[in-house]
Amino acid sequence: MPLQPPALGHTTWRPAAWWLVLLVCVLQGCAFLPATVARSATFAFTDTADTPLARLVVASTPEAQRSLSGFRILPTGDYALDARLALARRAVRSIDAQYYQVHSDAVGHRFLRELRDAAGRGVRVRLLVDDFYTTGHDAMLADLAAFPNVEVRLFNPLPSRAGSTAQRVLASLHEFGRINHRMHNKLFVADNALAVSGGRNIGDEYFMSSTAANFIDLDVLAAGPIVARLSDAFDAYWNSEHSYPIASIVPAHDDAASARARFDQLVAKQSAGEWPVAPRDMFNRPSVGRQLEAGRVELHLATARVLVDSPDKVRSTSGQVSEGTAFFDAINLMRSARAEVVMASPYFIPGERGVDLMREAIGHGVRMSVLTNAADATDEPMVHFAYARYRHAMLRAGVQIYELGGHLVAQSSDLGTFRSSAGRLHAKVAVIDRRHVIIGSMNLDPRSARANTEVSLAIDSPALAGEILGLVERSGHLAGSYTLRLAADGDHIEWVSRSGEREVVTRDEPGATPLSRMWLWVLSNFVGEELL
Repeated sequence: MPLQPPALGHTTWRPAAWWLVLLVCVLQGCAFLPATVARSATFAFTDTADTPLARLVVASTPEAQRSLSGFRILPTGDYALDARLALARRAVRSIDAQYYQVHSDAVGHRFLRELRDAAGRGVRVRLLVDDFYTTGHDAMLADLAAFPNVEVRLFNPLPSRAGSTAQRVLASLHEFGRINHRMHNKLFVADNALAVSGGRNIGDEYFMSSTAANFIDLDVLAAGPIVARLSDAFDAYWNSEHSYPIASIVPAHDDAASARARFDQLVAKQSAGEWPVAPRDMFNRPSVGRQLEAGRVELHLATARVLVDSPDKVRSTSGQVSEGTAFFDAINLMRSARAEVVMASPYFIPGERGVDLMREAIGHGVRMSVLTNAADATDEPMVHFAYARYRHAMLRAGVQIYELGGHLVAQSSDLGTFRSSAGRLHAKVAVIDRRHVIIGSMNLDPRSARANTEVSLAIDSPALAGEILGLVERSGHLAGSYTLRLAADGDHIEWVSRSGEREVVTRDEPGATPLSRMWLWVLSNFVGEELL
């Protein structure tokens, strides 16, 4: 039976809130988007069968199985970045890139430099970035757009460009219902032949290059018929009325030649030399770049479909999880489980309805397992605080809960070299009955359900499912995480970890203090769960 999810709630603007907005507008000035914008519709090239990348996909796929799509997991930051850079270097017709965040750091500069270089070879480059985290990046993105063959668009932009992100939001509060919706999609497509999709934004911490904290994330390389469907999804966003050419939002301050020179100087600072890549990953496979050089990529062949939200989701005010959304389809696939559902989500808020669904599944003999961040690993304390409200209920229902420890996981080198940094889960993946895989940008929380747009792949592949379950066990169920259980009294939660052969048990939540919990409780009275 298809899922009919309940309303997740929506923000109700009371008269006092409108007076606050009016006051902010008077004191700071409310900004507005341009009334009319010239944007030309463009679409993915379909005549790319003779490109080197398309020919390589054919060479990598047995003739009798070319109706299937091919997939390869990219489990570590170095391999995930290498795949994007290698595809960009070999593209000859087009690159389409869509991201929630593109940072101005070593990884961001390296990535953008490859886009510039590809454009210099005559490759059409379309870069679509959500506008929420572009604070301070206007010049970088506008300067990139000054190169021939490059077009940059901002999705659902904030009207205000000045000041910090907080100041920009304050100056845009009169449009809160719109700007609260964000494009969370992550997608990279080269020559409409090969694509990389998953959970990684473009920035140091998503590729094990930050000195403070690094994310454990998961991407997938895709080839075959599914890539055309991913390109269709990109086109829908690119040509949406919610995507604004950057020139319509960020005014040019000088000529194109000066902008290009400024961009060249920026990306030259931190992007010299080759990006270090391990000889083989934990599946004993060389990097995608090396396999492209060899003329063949190892792929798991399978049927798949794209779970993607409409870009018009940013206009939704219903507070409902609607049929046809990525979240709706993903939950329905999980509800089809007969034996097991293993979920990994860095931001996990099941809500009462989610707990009921898991309890119902367990009652029918389905094992339910969740891996999320511990308090000492999360970068979103408010989300973790909301999730914590449901831990007792989930444990009593029989859900197996694992929390990745920020310093526990950093002691292992299986998923990358953390050096002195802490580790954080950022992968968004589910495995159903050791066969079906859902992997992409979607978290299991109200924001992904009703506010943000998402894109994920649903892949029917026992081989791929087995690899991902092995990764979840490496990062979560072994030395890198705490196993949660109810204490003998049935009221307290115990966090269980291992030190060698010794079991370590504590009732003190790792990374949480009475003061931090009190502060989060205060904030939770002002920020509804549906906004997290």
